[in-house]
Amino acid sequence: MTILEIRIVGDPVLRTPATEVTTFGPELARLVADMTETMDAVDGAGLAAPQIGVGLRVFTYRVDGHDGHVVNPVLEVGGPEDLSASEGCLSVPGLGYRLPRHGWARVTGADVNGEPLVVEGEGMLARCLQHETDHLDGRLYIDRLRGADKKDALGKIRTSRYNDVAAKTRSKRAPAVDSSFGGGTFGVGR
Repeated sequence: MTILEIRIVGDPVLRTPATEVTTFGPELARLVADMTETMDAVDGAGLAAPQIGVGLRVFTYRVDGHDGHVVNPVLEVGGPEDLSASEGCLSVPGLGYRLPRHGWARVTGADVNGEPLVVEGEGMLARCLQHETDHLDGRLYIDRLRGADKKDALGKIRTSRYNDVAAKTRSKRAPAVDSSFGGGTFGVGR
């Protein structure tokens, strides 16, 4: 397994909708294993393939005793919105904001072998499922912010100090990143 570089806001792959997975096999299994190891190495709750430069509809998660992965997820949401929880993102380091998300979510998709899979949850798991599916649609959580929070987030990202935060985050993560990581071409050079 390999720890991969996590892309930071400003990288175009984070704004590009991911492509549906059509080939299930050892390369996909390795991608999911690498994503899980990467997510764990940085204490993430979830990690979507675009965050490591791979434009495929895959994410991993580990939240409140629930862990796994979903390939080609289709999201359903319901219940009242949870207004109390803050949200952050590995691709937007150093920032966190309260963000309304539905209190319940379910994704249907497949596992690495192409077998049907359903993940359903409330609270933080529901938030994670929504957050990671957003990544696969080319959307960051900061895109959902409104009003003063959105203005604050965008203002901070545009400052040179935020560039320093991003650089420090990259530097902190760098010792763990496998030097053979090729920049996001799934299945090439592995």
